[in-house]
Amino acid sequence: MPLNIVLIEPEIPNNTGNIGRLALASGSNLHLVKPFGFEIDDTRLKRAGLDYWQHLNVTYYDSIDDFFSQNKDANMAFLSSHGTKDHWDIPFEDNLFLVFGKESVGLPKQLLKSHPEALYKIPLYSKHVRSLNIANAVSIIVYEGLKKINTL
Repeated sequence: MPLNIVLIEPEIPNNTGNIGRLALASGSNLHLVKPFGFEIDDTRLKRAGLDYWQHLNVTYYDSIDDFFSQNKDANMAFLSSHGTKDHWDIPFEDNLFLVFGKESVGLPKQLLKSHPEALYKIPLYSKHVRSLNIANAVSIIVYEGLKKINTL
């Protein structure tokens, strides 16, 4: 029942480390798409991932094109504050790829335009908040997905 967590060009090692720990805890696979805003051996990444990183199922890609080339037939859901549908409407299934953008700007505009039918958001109930921290957002989505998959 694995889900796939995809981080497009992650910038902050602490977030990536926390998401790595979440991936392992939830039985998910982690996919990291370069370029990164840090070195993969960054001590902040290791500290956030603690000693779990070595047990994690992680795949690295040299670019967005490389990621899509290797996963061209995969079912994907794209998460963005620009999404038109709420995350509760994601058609969760085994092996679904949950695609998240980088912390500073989110997903590339090209992806938003090319996948409008698969673009989802986490609802925000305050006009004073633009978005959630990516590690928090990934947690919400992954555990919502596990809940739905486990009740099928």
